[in-house]
Amino acid sequence: MPLCSFGYSNGGTPIKSEKPQPATSSLPDPFDTAFFPEMLAGDDSLSCVVPFIRAGNLILIKATADTTEGNFILDTGAQNLVLNITYFRDYPTIRNSTAERTSVNGSSASVVKTMVKKLTVGDLIYQRSRADLINLGHIENSKGLKILGLLGMDLFRQCEMIIDYEKSLIYFHRVGRKEFKTYRNRLLEDTSALASTIPFELMDNRIVVRSELVGKKVDFIIDSGAETNLLDSRLPNKIFENVTITGRVMLAGTDSRKTEALRGNLRNIVFGTLSIDHLPVLVTNLEKTCFSYNGCINGVLGFDFLTVNSKKIGFNFVRREMYIFK
Repeated sequence: MPLCSFGYSNGGTPIKSEKPQPATSSLPDPFDTAFFPEMLAGDDSLSCVVPFIRAGNLILIKATADTTEGNFILDTGAQNLVLNITYFRDYPTIRNSTAERTSVNGSSASVVKTMVKKLTVGDLIYQRSRADLINLGHIENSKGLKILGLLGMDLFRQCEMIIDYEKSLIYFHRVGRKEFKTYRNRLLEDTSALASTIPFELMDNRIVVRSELVGKKVDFIIDSGAETNLLDSRLPNKIFENVTITGRVMLAGTDSRKTEALRGNLRNIVFGTLSIDHLPVLVTNLEKTCFSYNGCINGVLGFDFLTVNSKKIGFNFVRREMYIFK
């Protein structure tokens, strides 16, 4: 059963200025940024290579949250760090009733927040990281693995990240302030190895890339935690003339709910200078995925897109560029 794991949203409603009261006085309000400085402290650059394993089409990285070490899913569809409440139920919490957890199957009322004093991913160290607490038991059951949480976008905003699916390695580089215009990974030096460099935007800590289908502009979220690509069933009929339906499937979100989707192949989609003849997609209603930047997405690009050209893809989240390798 394919998994699509993007997002959290406040439903388009600004978070109220009144601060919710914590369940315990030992935890600061997670919406007060004074308590939470930048995740990656300092301006110094840093490079590391982190191995990963695959569970289906999901990337699992070893990381340590305070003293708890284990598997985390690399999930660019999640806005920030997410912890599996099964293993962190003793952490102090704050419940924010104005925010919602959003997935392909809809929204869940309220979000429970906590804080991790120290998160370590390879050589990257994050201090006082905000985290959402949810139950990930259904993903553990489907994959047969213990999963401590999701590593979301907020952790990598200062980074370049190159995923090599063939070698099961991720190349991280924390981009220092002085090297913003000059840094380039050695894997990118051979420009003949690149099929395309595609610009993207970060909206609400989500990677949004714009593409073109039969002359119409459409917005996609890039989600490394999605095992397949999604296309909104509410798009114009002209677009679906380029979709060949091959069957039906049940789709699971980050919660335990499931929804039915149509399986098919999308033809002739363009991202920048990259043209894709055939892209596997699931067609479903994405009405529940309108986020707080007052926009709605038209689709989700997951594993099948990330490996469409080769077994390697890169992102520079500082320069907002995506690198498609040949």
